[in-house]
Amino acid sequence: MKLRLRQYKPCDADSIVSWIKDEDALRKWSSDRFNDFPITSEDINNKYIKNNGDCIEYDNFYPVTAFDESGVVGHLILRYTDEEKKVIRFGFVIVDDSKRGMGYGKQMLILAIRYAFDIFGAEKITLGVFDNNNPAYYCYKAVGFRENGEEMLCELFGEKWRIVDMEIKR
Repeated sequence: MKLRLRQYKPCDADSIVSWIKDEDALRKWSSDRFNDFPITSEDINNKYIKNNGDCIEYDNFYPVTAFDESGVVGHLILRYTDEEKKVIRFGFVIVDDSKRGMGYGKQMLILAIRYAFDIFGAEKITLGVFDNNNPAYYCYKAVGFRENGEEMLCELFGEKWRIVDMEIKR
């Protein structure tokens, strides 16, 4: 498996949608950023292309797709969270559900970390993960992310889900 990253293309939404099998998976992937399950490729492309990922700044939303010889296998977005453009936040991290547990997520994150540090010039990368998403949490830890002590609550399914904030520094 030799993964590479490239800029997101609208046709990638078909793959992403196919990996989200139920509303629990949708929420763990996107929190409350999409209204209804199931989501469609059009929903993703509207958010990404027509609405700039809900980012106010025009040049602050960078969706990328991971692929190998078999095709599209993963996806995430990068965006700056500070005016100095030194902190990048990862979001919408997802791997083909048929390939989870096989190292694709780790390899995709390692490539994205290098990209954020070497190309974007970030000094720190952050992300949030629900505390009920152990596979993602342990994947992030495996590539060097550590809890930074910040957390938030998000109401989903009539419950309060805890979001653990994690970071990795250059």
